[in-house]
Amino acid sequence: MQNNDQRIIDVLCSDVSFGHSNGWTQNFEDFKKDFSSKKVIYKEISQIEISEIKKYKNFTSIRRKIQVSGLYKDQSFEMKLALLEIWMKKNSVWKLWSRQSIEIKP
Repeated sequence: MQNNDQRIIDVLCSDVSFGHSNGWTQNFEDFKKDFSSKKVIYKEISQIEISEIKKYKNFTSIRRKIQVSGLYKDQSFEMKLALLEIWMKKNSVWKLWSRQSIEIKP
């Protein structure tokens, strides 16, 4: 994810859905456009904890907390987020299908 590496796009399903902590939602095309334009630049993403992993057939849901910092339209940001991610296994490859985040206030 650092330096907006193209490999992040490769782990996304074509019908991925992102829910951001500010209420902003994105589909695959929106995310790809913003990511490649560097509207948002992630400097660091650190996992704090994984609190739950559930598996069902070709799906896995993960609840975790992360610390993230970066730039949004040249403005610095740093925050802790709680995430719910749903991953789908397709042709032996795991892809992110859905993600929702909320900010954890100090």
